[in-house]
Amino acid sequence: MKSATLEELLRHREAKSLVVLATNLNTGEERLVRPGDLDSGNSLDPAVAEAAADAFRSDRSRTVETGDGPVFLHVFNPPLRMIVVGAVHIAQPLARMAALAGYDVTVVDPRAAFATDERFPDVTLLTDWPDDALTTLAPDARTAVVTLTHDPKLDDPALEVALRSPAFYVGSLGSKRTHAARLRRLTEAGFGDDDLDRINGPVGLAIGARSPAEIAVSILAQVTQALRREA
Repeated sequence: MKSATLEELLRHREAKSLVVLATNLNTGEERLVRPGDLDSGNSLDPAVAEAAADAFRSDRSRTVETGDGPVFLHVFNPPLRMIVVGAVHIAQPLARMAALAGYDVTVVDPRAAFATDERFPDVTLLTDWPDDALTTLAPDARTAVVTLTHDPKLDDPALEVALRSPAFYVGSLGSKRTHAARLRRLTEAGFGDDDLDRINGPVGLAIGARSPAEIAVSILAQVTQALRREA
């Protein structure tokens, strides 16, 4: 790898940006590819653009054949993170499942009686107010944010921070009626339709889930769908 390429790659890594290193295996020519480079208006080879989009979604490096020879795409995606607001019953199986799926999980709840090591072993716990915690955690394009408390005093401030971030997934627990009221409050707080459309609410895929574990499955499935469906 050329020193200039390495320096640029390190800058992207520090900024937690999604990036693929494309190297022509015949010529040694290098190029860093970002999601914004995949538009048809850019000079990127269409085969490389298509393969890079797939690499971003799948987290898998691969070689693609082009008219100029084989190009190896090395994915340098930032780590996956999930921020769960609310140390409730659903959060317990969700934290375990998300960790198994490769997420670095943080559970946020200022109610110290809920956010305990006994209930959440081997999980990072923060007892700050959710908006303060999310501001510090700074969700990026590889972060999923899930709010589970049903309490507007906790969920809404977290959602406000999440909607101002590039988090790839934002979801919030609650019935359709609860979600409608949530959207009204966020509208009054200044968020537009495009912002509100980012919220998956009621959270999770509609699979008829009832128990906390089943609801956790539906949430993680929806998070996975959002992650793998879009670069």
